[in-house]
Formats: sequence, C-alpha cells, structure tokens
Amino acid sequence: MSIPVTIVGRIGQPPELKFGSSGKAIARFSVVTSRRVLDKTSNEWSDTDTTWWNCTAFGDLAENVAESCEKGCAVIVTGRAASETWNDKNTGEKRTAMKVIADEVAPSLRFATAKITKANRGGGGGNSGGGQPQSQGQPSGNRSGQQQNTGGGGWGGGNGGGGWGAGGDTEPPF
Repeated sequence: MSIPVTIVGRIGQPPELKFGSSGKAIARFSVVTSRRVLDKTSNEWSDTDTTWWNCTAFGDLAENVAESCEKGCAVIVTGRAASETWNDKNTGEKRTAMKVIADEVAPSLRFATAKITKANRGGGGGNSGGGQPQSQGQPSGNRSGQQQNTGGGGWGGGNGGGGWGAGGDTEPPF
C-alpha cells in the first residue's frame, strides 16, 4: 500500500541517473526537510525535526530531475510513500525504510525564481509532443520576494517561446 505525500525541502545529494535494462531512466535523490525555529534566548534560528527522504523518479521525470536539480535546490515533491525492506549486509538483520516514488518534482519558488522550458526528448512518450513543461536549471537565489523576469515564455518574455508574451503582449491574460 502506498500513501500520497507532498514533501517541501532541499535536494540533499545530486540526483543519480541510471537506466534500467529496458532503457527506462531511473533517478534517485534525497530531499531533506526541517522546521526553522527561533531560540528566543540567543535570538538565533536553527533547524529542528530534520528528516531525510529517499526519492525515486522514473522515465522523463527522472531525466528532467537529473538535468534540473542539484544539491541545495529547493523542491516540492509529490508522490507515494512506500516502505522498502532489505537485509543488512553486516548484521543480516531485516531493515525497513520509507521512500517516496515521485510523481511530480518542481522547484520551490518561495525564495527563488525559475525559468520553465519544455524538455525535448526523442521517443514517443512523456514530454515530446505536448506534455507538461518541466523546470530546467537551478532556480536563482532571488530572496527579495520580487518577481524577476528571466525572459522566456512567461510574463513579457520575448524570445518567441510560443507563450502569450511572445506576441508583444505586456499584460498577463487574466
């Protein structure tokens, strides 16, 4: 049985991309979550309730995660939590850990901006031919809270990306 989960945290190690015997991409990465608390006596912030999540993505999502994310990237991962069981190599004891099978991985835009570009993959599935756009590259570290125009097909983007900003419109369509 798997349980739906959403994790908001930072990539703890660079995604490791491998390909299965069928050629399907598999990316393994970790996400660390924690809660920031203010110590009122020292007036300093610290992390508490730190949890490491082992995540796995498959197919086009795996390739996009490997291309787009690096250690320290703030991400939002939705997927299914599942338990993983194995025998410890040293003690022979049975071990169990929780892992997340990722359905979606996105940059967190709370303290950063990101440019979204459609991935061009060969083959017949996933994002080639009308799939959802994926994030590419690490979000920039704009912590001012202001929108930053990175060009592209977003607000006022003028690179001919096919978005509403490509035709000279300067106002969003809403």
